[in-house]
Amino acid sequence: MQTLRNCIMLLAFFLVSAPALFAQKGGPFTIENYYQVKWGYAAEWLSLYKKNHLPLLKKLQEKGDILDIQLSAPRFHNVEAARWDYKVTITFKTADLALDFSLTEPFKKQLYPDQATYTKEEQRRFELLIAHWDVPVEILPLDK
Repeated sequence: MQTLRNCIMLLAFFLVSAPALFAQKGGPFTIENYYQVKWGYAAEWLSLYKKNHLPLLKKLQEKGDILDIQLSAPRFHNVEAARWDYKVTITFKTADLALDFSLTEPFKKQLYPDQATYTKEEQRRFELLIAHWDVPVEILPLDK
């Protein structure tokens, strides 16, 4: 039931925010990726993220497609319904790049020649999650 509710909320979010997603194609585009990990598995999830996903993002940063990557964790616990364990904020050069889900494909075989192990570890990383959601955000100037 919780999974169905999360899916409905995510679908509603994208239906409401889709026009804003595509309206900002000219400049940097920031997405916050939230991860809620099963209790007791946060360290394992983070280790797999740093091993298998972060290097792909770093390659895109070297290429210039990603301008900035930040990892955050809350200092204190929250109520379970609002809890997240990690937030990865990625600023892409453009919205088109942010929405290109095949962007990392050219680097996967280069960075992970043992594709069977890579696939197994990525599956494990997602098995450790309770929830994952992405929020496109607009960085607003404070000086105006």
